[in-house]
Amino acid sequence: MPNDKNTDTIRQNAGPARPIDPTDRRILAALTTRADLSYAELGQEVGLSAPAVHERVKRLKASGVIEATVARIDGAAIGKPLLAFIHVNTVGWGKTPELMALCDLPEVEEMHSVTGDACVLIKARLADSAALEGFLARLYDLPGVSSTQTYVALSSFTERVPQAGITESLSAPLPIRRR
Repeated sequence: MPNDKNTDTIRQNAGPARPIDPTDRRILAALTTRADLSYAELGQEVGLSAPAVHERVKRLKASGVIEATVARIDGAAIGKPLLAFIHVNTVGWGKTPELMALCDLPEVEEMHSVTGDACVLIKARLADSAALEGFLARLYDLPGVSSTQTYVALSSFTERVPQAGITESLSAPLPIRRR
């Protein structure tokens, strides 16, 4: 009797998920700066053999820790030097299909539902101020958008993907200061 269920995405013989250990974090840290390292080069950097690194990377991919391997592109080099962060205020819940459709534009790098003064935060990289004005006009045409507040980056000090390290002291309570 044939099996009607699609099992393409089910991992076979998957054991319990193993927590990320310090070696995994060193592998991830190296890959976030240079994703094109060979397994041999990566192994030299973290003190493992190439096959051991390959197995760990396979496991990190299978578990979803490594989501993709992509190229980082310089915005100015491709004609999009203007980086803008746009706070979007909406009437009601901000996550409308029309607003989410903006994610299809190549200028939209990130869109987040946020707390605070805005409902949605958009990171967009555009060609120039005229393109930003056109983007904002498109935003205001969407149902439910009531206002925006835009910040244009003059320069960027750090832009990076999520980092594997954890600063433990950030979770520790600060000592009480007496005045």
